[in-house]
Amino acid sequence: MCGIVGYIGNKNVAEVLINGLRRLEYRGYDSVGIAALLGNELIIQKQKGKVADLNKKVNYEKFNGCTVGIGHTRWATHGEPNDINAHPHCDCNGDIALVHNGIIENYGAIKKVLIEHGHTIQSETDTEVLVHLIEYYHQTLPLVDAVQKTLTRVEGTYGIVVISKKEPDKMVAARNGSPLILGIGDGEMIVASDASAIVEHTRKVMYVSDGEIVEITKDTVRTFDLRKNELEKQTDKIDWDIAYIEKQGFTHFMLKEIFEQPDTIQNAFRGRIVLDEGKTRLDGLRLTEDELNSIKRIIFIACGTSWHAGLIGEYLIEEYARIPVEVEYASEFRYCSPILEKGDLVIVISQSGETADTLAAMREAKARGVRVLGITNVVGSTIARESDGGVYIHAGPEIGVASTKAFTSQITVLILLTFYLARRRCMTADAGREFLQELIQVPALVQSILGKNDEIKAIATLYQHHRNFLYLGRGIQFPVALEGALKLKEISYIHAEGYPAAEMKHGPIALIDENMPVVFIAIKDEVYQKVISNMQEVKARKGKIIAIATEGDEEIQKFADHVFYVPATIKIASPLLTVIPLQLLAYHIAVLRGCNVDQPRNLAKSVTVE
Repeated sequence: MCGIVGYIGNKNVAEVLINGLRRLEYRGYDSVGIAALLGNELIIQKQKGKVADLNKKVNYEKFNGCTVGIGHTRWATHGEPNDINAHPHCDCNGDIALVHNGIIENYGAIKKVLIEHGHTIQSETDTEVLVHLIEYYHQTLPLVDAVQKTLTRVEGTYGIVVISKKEPDKMVAARNGSPLILGIGDGEMIVASDASAIVEHTRKVMYVSDGEIVEITKDTVRTFDLRKNELEKQTDKIDWDIAYIEKQGFTHFMLKEIFEQPDTIQNAFRGRIVLDEGKTRLDGLRLTEDELNSIKRIIFIACGTSWHAGLIGEYLIEEYARIPVEVEYASEFRYCSPILEKGDLVIVISQSGETADTLAAMREAKARGVRVLGITNVVGSTIARESDGGVYIHAGPEIGVASTKAFTSQITVLILLTFYLARRRCMTADAGREFLQELIQVPALVQSILGKNDEIKAIATLYQHHRNFLYLGRGIQFPVALEGALKLKEISYIHAEGYPAAEMKHGPIALIDENMPVVFIAIKDEVYQKVISNMQEVKARKGKIIAIATEGDEEIQKFADHVFYVPATIKIASPLLTVIPLQLLAYHIAVLRGCNVDQPRNLAKSVTVE
């Protein structure tokens, strides 16, 4: 959840750290801090608040001459957001500084022992015990060995970077469950939670794996396991442009990412559609024909928005490929004694590829002997490396905490997967060609919806002060309703619920009055008339109706107070269109309410703690 960065080289360390933390702030923004070494002095500045707040107070001249430093932007777990709990944390003597992303589960027991041995623990965090343990071992051991000894005593997850006055020419980093990437430059190294803080310095990277410790100088890298065995590591190259992590004239990253969706949807299916044969190719699945033919059940595992994508995948695959599908919350999966059998295929979905709950579920499934695939956005992520195969969504970095383009890219990949399976089972080449011809038109249709952004903004203006919303859809549009409600909750702090439209009468209808806006996804499909009936039920109780409808549908204006039209398309691709106005509605309501849409309160982009 937190963002960490460490730098060693010849640039102004404070500037590199602050700029890196700006790139990582979507991972947490409760507090921020930096530490650097200057000769025999350890300089630390940290405080409650955001990177911009610290930037105003940093004395950059004070950091002149520093060659190594670390920084942190925090999403609070243990201890409230304040100056004392902010990272970096120091040992008793002020010799060692450490930043940490993760949770140390046995910190209470370690803290008790440390206090008994005379250590003073100043913060409420679990993190601080790490730096004091390192202090104990570092009295007699080199820094890398002290870190190694410390990590053998802790339970939990961590991504850490440590510096010490005793060894001012190096950093030590380590990972278990929290992502770390090392950027390898010319006479400089930068380690960070993700590539967004690295790409402006170098595109050559090394992905740190769980259970690894890295000793870093400005020119060298050595990697060890927790037994101090040296490891050989390969390097990779970042292949996306820095423009992805710039706003490029947009007010917010979220709005930029909403408007990127024509391109990101196209990126998701580029090179994967074989139109003349009416099929798709997904080489990354690494499934043999026998394995494909033996699939008896698919289990999607995910959290949040990715879970909603999995629900859409369930509708698609069951209808078109005729394979039974279940969708599980990753956070519940390994605690419910899952029954996995021969013929089951588990597919985990995670934008970051680092979501702690999803990783744990993936490992549980693998331990039970079933094949596990991953759908993720981040090349080199843990899910990408540990799964048996999978598909990248190619959405590019998503900075806005509330996911938009990753969601539609996940849906696009699930559509491709549906065709991949359906053509092997029950779909003819002619039907495949017809469907895929429609699918490749979707980016242009999404662009046309974005061209009517002002219409959605006008509707948002009318509803910005309401405190509750209900989102309703049927069939494949039900998960879209869930996603629409989630977006509104995440960034505007308005309570919203998503429901199957027919279930409204089994409880939620009690909430309907003139103060309850109800958003209906009411496109022309096989359940259209049923949705119209549900709208009449709301209208009879004076509820305010916002409808997402198919272009040319005039009938719906009889029942809805406001209508936003989307182009007609095939059912299988329709969620890619109907979700766009819901993303825009949430965005505009949040902006009108004065909310920080890119950094909503209490949230972080990548949830790397359970």
